Amino acid sequence: MKNNTTLLIIVLFITQFLTAQEKTEKWIKGQITSETIALQGINVTNTASKIKSVSDQYGNFSILAKQGEVLSFSAVDYEPLRKIINKQEFKLGSIVVNMTATSIELKEVVVNGHPEISAENLGIIPRDQVKLTAAERKVYTATQGTDAVLNYFSGRTKMLKKEVALEKKEILMSKLEYLFDDKYYIETLKIPEELIKGFQYYCVEDADFANSIQSKNKTMSMFLIVGLASNYNKNRVDGVEIH
Repeated sequence: MKNNTTLLIIVLFITQFLTAQEKTEKWIKGQITSETIALQGINVTNTASKIKSVSDQYGNFSILAKQGEVLSFSAVDYEPLRKIINKQEFKLGSIVVNMTATSIELKEVVVNGHPEISAENLGIIPRDQVKLTAAERKVYTATQGTDAVLNYFSGRTKMLKKEVALEKKEILMSKLEYLFDDKYYIETLKIPEELIKGFQYYCVEDADFANSIQSKNKTMSMFLIVGLASNYNKNRVDGVEIH
């Protein structure tokens, strides 16, 4: 009986210790590259604490973070990237980040004012070709070939899919930020200035509103955001927790 009690105490202590470890904040060092070339001047932001850092001439940076927090990487000429700090990376205290240079979509190029001349019409790229984002390409790569099963059971595929979801929300947020100014939120929608960012996240969670942003249908976006603002303000006044 005594041995069982001792064992239980040890298990509880280890569990509490591991839980405390996950909540501990520490310096994470990393290096940012693109095609093996070190990238300088990349902005790094801890999306939870809003702590920022910038990579040096060797692509190195350091930032305070906890396990499970998301780091955002951005710079001109590079596709924005969000990365979750996993258990192994937090334990080692280091991460490696590979960014993708922004590419110009040939289908958007207009030659001599003739929009009918496009990369698809010229046969440079297949018509209706599916275009993947940086995060989506990682998921595609992880689910192909002999590593697909290993990535599935190791949790890498699941983690990459979370990054895709985060990336999509980040893209929607970027589009939404340019769609309406703060004055519209404050005066028309009656959203307090300090809650605008939270309200924007609330909006992009709505499937219909997200589709209207994606399809660049501003009329529909304006119609839907009025209803979303009404619900948001009602829940806020009633003290309902908003996710």
